[in-house]
Formats: sequence, C-alpha cells, structure tokens
Amino acid sequence: MQGAAQPKSQQAFSKPDPEKLNQFLGKFVQDLGAAMSAALILVGDELGLYRAMAQAGRPLSPKELAELTSTDTRYIREWLAGQAAAGYVTADEECEHFWLTPEQSFTLGEEGSPAEIIGGFQIVASVMKDQHKITEAFRGGNGVGWHEHHPMLFEGTERFFRSSYSANLLENWLPALDGVVEKLKTGAKIADVGCGYGASTILMAQAFPKSHFYAYDYHPASIEKARQKAWKAGLSEHIEFKVSTAKEIPNEQYDLVCMFDCLHDMGDPVGAAKHVLGTLKPDGTWMIVEPFAHDDMKNNINPIGRVFYSASTMICTPASKSQEVGLALGAQAGEKRIAEVVKKGGFTRFRRAAETPFNIVYEAKP
Repeated sequence: MQGAAQPKSQQAFSKPDPEKLNQFLGKFVQDLGAAMSAALILVGDELGLYRAMAQAGRPLSPKELAELTSTDTRYIREWLAGQAAAGYVTADEECEHFWLTPEQSFTLGEEGSPAEIIGGFQIVASVMKDQHKITEAFRGGNGVGWHEHHPMLFEGTERFFRSSYSANLLENWLPALDGVVEKLKTGAKIADVGCGYGASTILMAQAFPKSHFYAYDYHPASIEKARQKAWKAGLSEHIEFKVSTAKEIPNEQYDLVCMFDCLHDMGDPVGAAKHVLGTLKPDGTWMIVEPFAHDDMKNNINPIGRVFYSASTMICTPASKSQEVGLALGAQAGEKRIAEVVKKGGFTRFRRAAETPFNIVYEAKP
C-alpha cells in the first residue's frame, strides 16, 4: 500500500549523511591504525628497538638501528615508518633519520619508568588471543577465570599497573591514609591480596624495611613469578608469598590490607570484605585501589571509560562470573557500589582517600 510506513528493518539501511559517514569512517581508520600499531609496539619492545633508540639519544638511520639491535634493515625501515605515522617515534622531514622525544623515550624506551605504557599493549594482545573464549562465555553466560587467559595478560598487567604504582603508591596513596605511613615506618604487618606478580608488594617492602609483608594470589603461576622477583630484589625475607583466595587469607591481625585493582574481579567481594574485617587489627586499615569510575554509566562514556569497559568485558566480568556468587561488579563499578560492598562486609567507615585519572583509592576502617 502506497504511503505505508517503512519497516524498521529497512529504515536501518536508509541513506547516511555523507559528512557524518566520512567522520565515522575517519574514526574507523584511526582505530584500525591503532589496533595494527599495537603489534608493532610489541615487536619493538621484544627486539629492544625503543631501548636502543633511547640509549642512542640521537637520530638514527634504519641501518644504524638495525646494526644496534642485530636486526634486518628492511624490516626496521618499515617498522620505523609505521611508528612515525603513529606518533610513537619522530622522523626528520625526509624520513631518513628517526629518534625518540623525551616523552616517547620515557614511556617506551625506559623500562620501569613511572609512565611506561607497553604493558597495556600486552594486555590488548592477550585479550585478542582469548577472544574466542569470551565469545563462548557470552553465549552461555559462563565465566572465564583469570588463570584461563593467555600468559601475556599476567606480564602485561604487572607492567602496566607497576608504572602507576611507582608514580603514586608511596608518594600519594599511602600518605592519604590515616596514620598508615607512620605504622609502616616503625614496623607493621601488611597483606597484599591479589598481588599478581608482586609489583605493589615489592615497592612497599623496599620503602618500609621494618615492616613485614604477606602477599596472596589464587593463581600459583603468579605467586611463583612474584617470589622470583622478590628474590631478585633481595626481599625474600621481608615478603611471604602464598597461594590463597581473598576469603581464605590467614588471620595475621594486619595493620594494613591492600587490594590493588582486584576487588571488582572477585566473585564474592562482600564475602571477601567480611573476611578482611576479621583479619585486621581493631585500628587497622583496608586500602582498596579501583579503576577510576563515576557512579553513572553516562559519565563514564569517555576515552578512559572506553578502555576500562573493554577490559571489564574481556577480563574482569568473566573472572567474577567464573567464581562463586559471581557478582560481576565490573571495572567501572563506581564509588557507590564499592561502598555498598564494604559496608555489607561490616566496615563502619569508608571514604575516598585519593585519586588519579586512572584510579580511585578508598580507605575502609572497622
């Protein structure tokens, strides 16, 4: 019948606005370039290309960089071109010589830098390898445990978060907690729950030699790697690494319990909170570090939220759903939901103690 309303299924294929279409395709080109560039960044990291450029401290030709890194000149030339186009290295006008600016060197060429970013690309590579597992989890509503991911996730997570901890933990986060630094200086008991490779534990143990640290993670391979790193740092006598879930850590009557970027991954965070409360001294403190998030989703629809919602979809939510209860807070839970978990766990005092563009630090007390 003439004049009838067009079916919705056909409306979806109506002619797009040319200007808006070009804008959207431009975004696609940017995203596609970023995705392809991620692989080049990992190549550069593994071959030591960034480190060689940083150490050289001057413009290098492709041949010179190839000689410094025992690699093939033709491959290096193509890699440098891609990296220059991405803005990760800098080129002269004729694209004959390439170098790192101080900012590029600080983030890419200096291992252990407080702004090192390469671990983030390792995380990206790991979730691409595990995409098929998450796709199946979507279909059945099942979980995918942390231990079921590609090992690159574990290393990438340690490298990515270590830079943030190096920049903030000792100078900003711990001092923001009421009376905690004074206890650590004189000698305290600290539990680092969900410690992974032990980056946070090692930083604190180095800074506070009079204190004793207990580090826990349910993933045996991570605990073994953490022990190796602590031994290399000469801290084996100051840190005890044990395999344990958050709800099973021994009751040592801790002065401080820390959870770095892991509470939202737990299947039963309320149960974990209740257990933490029972392991603290009466005047103890629970420090909870979580990804930065607003309470309302609409306020998280931004570049940082894009990263965290993507990671939450591929890592955090599946991890929680693989465990008992499976509350699935997600990486963008927000302060209101974290506060609810803490208070249901029996804590009477809760506050936001510090924040960065990527993290919020909460303080909870009995």
